[in-house]
Amino acid sequence: MLGERTLVAGIVNVTPDSFSDGGKFLSPNSAAEQALRLLDEGADLLDLGGESTRPGKRAPVSAQEELDRLLPVLEAVLRERPGTVLSVDTYKAETARTAVAAGAEIVNDVSGFLWDKEMAAACAELGCGVVLMHTRGRSEEWKALPPLAGAEVAPLVLRELRERATAALAAGVRRECIVLDPGFGFGKIGDENYPLLANLDALHTLGYPILAGPSRKAFLGNTLARMYGHAVPPDQRGAATLVAITAAALAGAHLVRVHDVKAAREALAIADAIRGVAREF
Repeated sequence: MLGERTLVAGIVNVTPDSFSDGGKFLSPNSAAEQALRLLDEGADLLDLGGESTRPGKRAPVSAQEELDRLLPVLEAVLRERPGTVLSVDTYKAETARTAVAAGAEIVNDVSGFLWDKEMAAACAELGCGVVLMHTRGRSEEWKALPPLAGAEVAPLVLRELRERATAALAAGVRRECIVLDPGFGFGKIGDENYPLLANLDALHTLGYPILAGPSRKAFLGNTLARMYGHAVPPDQRGAATLVAITAAALAGAHLVRVHDVKAAREALAIADAIRGVAREF
């Protein structure tokens, strides 16, 4: 599936409290309609989430509640569009097992297998694709994290993603099943995300496909707020998101995870054309 074109994963948050669109697609019908809309706009795959990991979140969601949110949407999408590639955004082994049995092909774990000791073995047994994201601690801990100097960010992410990939291989996950995500906004506060984006190409030394997910993130909003002198809500960060995913694509990201698929596909068509010419010289 990975090739010359940067692929687009459309985000479907079946949650009441996600930072960007919490509650907007909480009902199964509205979430399924949104999923089909993103496919119509050109999404290559869908990433379904049943628990928010927004900054400051404290109350965890049980696996059963997560599945109650996810499964009706997953089943509706596969019923309407058989063959759709579905990813489930979860750090829980129980959720992963049930979702893959229901037709999901990818497990997107924001903790990189750190928050559930059974997740690595579960994914190895399932033989599914996995996205291992880098995070510094849990969302409720982010505000208290010590700041990172710009030169620290990319080496830290590189080192710890290498550790997570090595641990996944040791658990039996096949190398060809692994995708790495640097985790924009996950324990990188504000402008700490820019050195990561600027040095994203360094992650290629690890030898795995890269997924980038800066869509509507707070660090983009912070930059816009400094420019405008007032807060810019997530749903008004579309242009900033397009710049960020274009930068990621030019740095060689294989996939991007976005809320606005149509605009992303257009921006990435240009980025991919630029990359194609650059490779000719």
